[in-house]
Amino acid sequence: MKEQGSLSINSENLFPIIKKWLYSDHDIFVRELVSNGCDAITKLKKLDMMGEYAIPEDEKLKVEVIVNAEDKTMIVRDNGIGMTADEVKEYITQIAFSGATDFLEKYKDKTNEDQIIGHFGLGFYSAFMVAERVTIQTLSYKEGAEPVYWECDGESEYSMSKGAKETHGTEITLYLNEDSYEFSNEYRAREVLQKYCAFMPVEIYQAKEGGEPEYQNVKEDELRPTDKIEEYFTEPAKTEEKENEDGTKETVEIVPEQKMVKIRRRPFLINDTHPLWAKHPNECTEDEYKAFYRKVFNDYKEPLFWIHLNMDYPFNLKGILYFPKMNLEYEAVEGTIKLYNNQVFIADNIKEVIPEFLMLLKGVIDCPDLPLNVSRSALQNDGFVQKISNYITKKVADKLSGMCKTDRENYEKYWDDINPFIKYGVMKDEKFKEKMKSYILYKNLEDKYLTLEDYLEAAKEKHENQVFYVTDEVQQAQYINMFKEQGMDAVILKHPIDQPFISVLEGDDENLKFHRIDTDLSDVFKEEVSEEDSKVLEENTKTLTEIFKKALGRENLGVKVEKLKNAETSSMITLKEESRRMQDMMKMYGMTDMSMFGNEGETLILNANHTLVKYILEHGEGEHTDIICQQLYDLALLSHKPLEAAALTAFIQRSNKIMEILAK
Repeated sequence: MKEQGSLSINSENLFPIIKKWLYSDHDIFVRELVSNGCDAITKLKKLDMMGEYAIPEDEKLKVEVIVNAEDKTMIVRDNGIGMTADEVKEYITQIAFSGATDFLEKYKDKTNEDQIIGHFGLGFYSAFMVAERVTIQTLSYKEGAEPVYWECDGESEYSMSKGAKETHGTEITLYLNEDSYEFSNEYRAREVLQKYCAFMPVEIYQAKEGGEPEYQNVKEDELRPTDKIEEYFTEPAKTEEKENEDGTKETVEIVPEQKMVKIRRRPFLINDTHPLWAKHPNECTEDEYKAFYRKVFNDYKEPLFWIHLNMDYPFNLKGILYFPKMNLEYEAVEGTIKLYNNQVFIADNIKEVIPEFLMLLKGVIDCPDLPLNVSRSALQNDGFVQKISNYITKKVADKLSGMCKTDRENYEKYWDDINPFIKYGVMKDEKFKEKMKSYILYKNLEDKYLTLEDYLEAAKEKHENQVFYVTDEVQQAQYINMFKEQGMDAVILKHPIDQPFISVLEGDDENLKFHRIDTDLSDVFKEEVSEEDSKVLEENTKTLTEIFKKALGRENLGVKVEKLKNAETSSMITLKEESRRMQDMMKMYGMTDMSMFGNEGETLILNANHTLVKYILEHGEGEHTDIICQQLYDLALLSHKPLEAAALTAFIQRSNKIMEILAK
């Protein structure tokens, strides 16, 4: 007997919601239908374990996805528990044709144990995003059950009658709508299957119908009972000619004769039912971790190292996080963390679960306890999700701090690659900062790695609570040499993240101050001077300020005369840390015009012990005084930052002129 049904008010049924609200990505119907098939098989296995059903030994439980580009169809078939007519009414018909308002109330925020995910009825309806007509052929595993046929056009009509299926399980056929013909293409379907179903726990096979049949050759002893045989044939032995030591030649067999079979091309196995993350870390080898990384992320650069997450309490979470090798100069630093729910792919980089700073990593996380909403596209229950996020942060910090303590050599080897990631984490996550701040390394002028504590302890007699740093070893070479001469040390901080990072550290400790190596002149570099000499230096500063202002045409120039221990240094520029950080920040925001700052915070230091400085003092109105002043200023500037185009041209012309004067 055929049963038909309809709804009088179209707008009240579920279809408009399915199409507009429920799923944002249309290809997601593949995930829903295939995971429903997996659920049906999992339920059958449970019944078998409980002794309520016996799966025949020769039965292979699987989900098949068959596409037909000629008919514009896709079939999803499983040999799971199947459904009776009453179950079809309950799971399929009642859900779809209940009032839309009731449905939203009932399922939208379902987060308790009987949440809707895995509920056959709802996932099934995602098919109507891409199909104009859907049919179901199903037969329950129950003894004496009758097959059921159900059909619906995705509007308001459905029909149900006795079906023709002879084996337990469910077969869903989608007659694709015009906008969705792409899903009947074998390669497009495979792409979507591999995106969502690559690690589902039941074997999933893809096959193709329609068009010209395709074949493959296999060895006769590798033939399977399910293979469709076209013909048997023998592949002749392969031989090659070989020259003996005595110069004679003979033909030798290198591959023996093979008995072969030509068969219809086998269905393609889509998934790995036992992904690496589901295994215990002790069972996984280094090669397996690397192979998994290559396969999942298509990245052929080896990861630096990885963290295997494996937790059963207070929630179930497994996963692998990889630290990729970052080529920071050429690549955007962005990783991919794939989130799974019971081996079903949910999405990439869900920020509620993955702390923001971990987005630089690549990895997979599988959390069956995730409180997903009905479309699996959003997360509910912030408190629980926050606990998961905190756990992941803790495990990453434990791995890194543990490596620093017990495997310092490797930690240092990886440091240049991982330090931007760690510093970003410290800036973004308070808990991560607390765990990691003692394990942040700084490379010093001797290329050795120190912690902040090590550096401050070694420097406390020369400069307490001060950290000197270098951003450009070439540009700041003059300052580095002066530091080395005085037995002082500095750390290298040349990544863009370092500036905001040190501001965070200073914010946490009001006594701690970072100064770039060219910020100011420490007393260590100056000679001790008597009170009388000090007055002379003050007078000289006034005199030279006027001479340099006139020679350079710069009214706002700051000049200071000091007696430097290094008599070979004639002039230097220092720039106040605050001014320089402000300029760096403006550059970061793309503001290249620094004229608004003038040269605020910049000071020209002149060495009273240098011959040229003495010459200027003695020849304030001399013929060559202006040119020497200009040259000394540019030389000081060159050891501080590159000259701008016009200034560089003037410097080169002036240098030529000075050489001409010398040549006379």
